[in-house]
Amino acid sequence: MKLKFSNHFPYKSNVIKTNTYKYTVGIGGNIGNMKQRFDKLFLNLQSDRRFNILQTSPLLENPPFGFLDQDDFLNGIMVISTELTPLQFLKAMQRIELRYGRKRSFKDAPRTLDIDIIFAKKNTFPVFWNDKDLIIPHYNWKERISVTRPLEYIR
Repeated sequence: MKLKFSNHFPYKSNVIKTNTYKYTVGIGGNIGNMKQRFDKLFLNLQSDRRFNILQTSPLLENPPFGFLDQDDFLNGIMVISTELTPLQFLKAMQRIELRYGRKRSFKDAPRTLDIDIIFAKKNTFPVFWNDKDLIIPHYNWKERISVTRPLEYIR
């Protein structure tokens, strides 16, 4: 495992914009130039008025888990504030994944972009969610080095 840096990873905003919700999301992928894709994702989110990127972690190159016969992944963390509710935010992130070529062929398959909601806060209170479409905090996040190592850089 190796930390990697790019134009927008790590990043810390110096603009304080208060939104109702704050989401900590994990981003990952292993198809194509992931550093370039993550930088493009950063710029796309930054230009979208619905989102305010508060912070990002360095990127972590790490081996796959589950389905092992695939390339290593690049993973990172983004902290984003917004007025979108958890389900609205999930739908927005899924649309972004599709725009970046995400196909859901089988569990732990190679992917162009995966965006997982790890944590959420409404104002200063944690948000817990558990239904068929969304679980917050993200299940098994504590066991995934692809989440825990980049999280060490988020304050």
